[in-house]
Amino acid sequence: MRFAIALTLCVSIGIPLGILVGFFDAAERATTVLFQFMRMISPLAWFPIAIIVFGVGTGSAVFVMFMAGIWPILLNTAHGIATIDEDWLTVAESLGGDTRQIIRRIIAPAIVPDMLTGLRLSVGILWIILVPAEMLGVNTGLGYYVLDARDRFAYAEIPAVMIIIGFIGYWLDLAIRKLHARRTWQ
Repeated sequence: MRFAIALTLCVSIGIPLGILVGFFDAAERATTVLFQFMRMISPLAWFPIAIIVFGVGTGSAVFVMFMAGIWPILLNTAHGIATIDEDWLTVAESLGGDTRQIIRRIIAPAIVPDMLTGLRLSVGILWIILVPAEMLGVNTGLGYYVLDARDRFAYAEIPAVMIIIGFIGYWLDLAIRKLHARRTWQ
């Protein structure tokens, strides 16, 4: 559940921000320093701020995961726009397309491969950050289970949970790779 919430937030905020930053030069200039600064802060460094703002529990875990997972989606979406052939935009403008039509009919389809690459990277990062994030005072989840097994001295359970984590992560990545293969065109 925490993973799904964090991924949904990353996608619903990262893609529109990526389009904004990639399409409008003023937005890119206004946000580059802030985004690059925040992107370089380790997700684990956000733990104290997450606890202060959201308290101990699911909110702080989702926040930490969000701060780790938004950047690949946002930056890959913006990169996709930067790689669009300028002739496509020129033709769309000369045919009377306004900004909304250009984004919807030219940019959105053209950046799908880059958005899916960002999604794949974000899923990997979120899955890795899930375990330490669930050690922020939640009482369920894989991270909690690892911490609980350690506290109970049930060290034999930890490798089993690690195998489960790896298996689920592999299947998540495989699903996105298959989606990427279907949605990528040449």
